[in-house]
Amino acid sequence: MTEKTGMMPKTVIVMPVANEEATMEKVVDMIMQLPYDNLFYYPVIDDYSRDRTESILRKKAADNPRMKVIYHKESKGVISCYLEGYRQALNDGADRIIEMDGGMSHDPAQLPEFIKKLDEGYDCVWGSRFVKGGGISDLPLYRRLLSSGGTILANIVLGTRLKDMTSGYEAFQRKVLENMNLDCILSTGHMYQTEIRYYCRKLNCVEVPIHYAGSSSGLNAGNVFEALKILFKLKKHEKNIWKDDPKHG
Repeated sequence: MTEKTGMMPKTVIVMPVANEEATMEKVVDMIMQLPYDNLFYYPVIDDYSRDRTESILRKKAADNPRMKVIYHKESKGVISCYLEGYRQALNDGADRIIEMDGGMSHDPAQLPEFIKKLDEGYDCVWGSRFVKGGGISDLPLYRRLLSSGGTILANIVLGTRLKDMTSGYEAFQRKVLENMNLDCILSTGHMYQTEIRYYCRKLNCVEVPIHYAGSSSGLNAGNVFEALKILFKLKKHEKNIWKDDPKHG
């Protein structure tokens, strides 16, 4: 772990948040109390959030220079909020970016493992619920089956070999996202993490165990059908993503 006695590369956590007033203060406090001197937190919010989440965040940010609340006016959903957070983090000089969900679905206490792997030089760090030490709680059986089944199907179709292709807890070195045409990402929903992991499959990547606590967001038949359509487009679409060859081959 990088202690406060040494400056680590600028690391920005990007987290879309909405209607999470019950857990927002706890999430912020857990992140800000981690012993890193150059860890920043960028919560991204849009008009979908109707409770006190934004006011809680802005009050916290007023007292913490390592927080930047992003209001994404042109939001088209959670994925567009991820991408807007990436853009602002890159513009602000982030050396590494960590993506995670809010509402305690992803535990901030697991952030040190991601930072450790970034410090070791990995290009991408994937949170995995299905490697040794990982797990899931408070998630309906059908969601568990979709996550595990989705990973199996994606590995078969795409030729990837990851244990978890659908987790939203992940981290990147700057060069990875800087070299992507983020406007060309196809997914607007649950297929996003699979899409990113496919594009990055030949980079220096590692999976780390995470524990995922179920959220209130659901899946319907339309979500699944849309994900399947995108899955079978990714191989042809990949040429549109990279600005320069990202070590492929």
